[in-house]
Amino acid sequence: MIQLNINRRKMIRFLLRVLLKSAIWFVGLSLFSVIVFKWMPVPVTPLMLIRNVQQVAKGEKLKLKHDWVSIKKISPHMQLAAVCSEDQNFFKHHGFDFGAMKKAMKEAEKKNGKLRGASTISQQTAKNVFLWQGRSWVRKGVEVWFTGLIELIWGKKRILEVYLNSIEMGNGIYGAEAAAQNYFGTPASKLSKYQAASIIAILPSPRKWSAANPGPYVQSRTQWIIGQMRLHSPLPWNQN
Repeated sequence: MIQLNINRRKMIRFLLRVLLKSAIWFVGLSLFSVIVFKWMPVPVTPLMLIRNVQQVAKGEKLKLKHDWVSIKKISPHMQLAAVCSEDQNFFKHHGFDFGAMKKAMKEAEKKNGKLRGASTISQQTAKNVFLWQGRSWVRKGVEVWFTGLIELIWGKKRILEVYLNSIEMGNGIYGAEAAAQNYFGTPASKLSKYQAASIIAILPSPRKWSAANPGPYVQSRTQWIIGQMRLHSPLPWNQN
């Protein structure tokens, strides 16, 4: 019995050491990656790789269009459209919009548990760049950690820059530059207000909808986004 207790204590100490070392490595690597991507372009995201694997599994031709550009080369219209459509409290929160979460939960109660998305641009960016897809509590917890880090280390301008360069905007199309070229044959810097709003309007289902050939629903979303843009001032770094 005494030997059994000794062995149990050894096992517990061993597991605690493993957990501690794992936690230290996780914190260190996550801090390192966030600091690196504060300055460097994000070359590829987990979602891009997952989509390529899915294409191979289906016997489809590999498609990945992703051209990183600085935020200076992304139309101010697209920057504003993204904020107006995806996260109007982007400059008011520190990564988490608790008001939107509460509202989404109330709506879910009315719709028999169907919960609409309430993620901020910061959360979506953290998920796109650092994490896998899914809804597990573990993934959500890691998302909270990375969201806090990029809010602290990157700041709003960099977060939006990475978001607009990394988000899925069509089948095999990622980021503003690739989307602008694919849908309108123009660089992201030259997108008009309508073109920018059209691309942002398809984000809920970018592989299903088209910005170049929008159906009635996408057209109505585009007009709604343009209406919201008229009510908002230009983003801070785009003001004269």
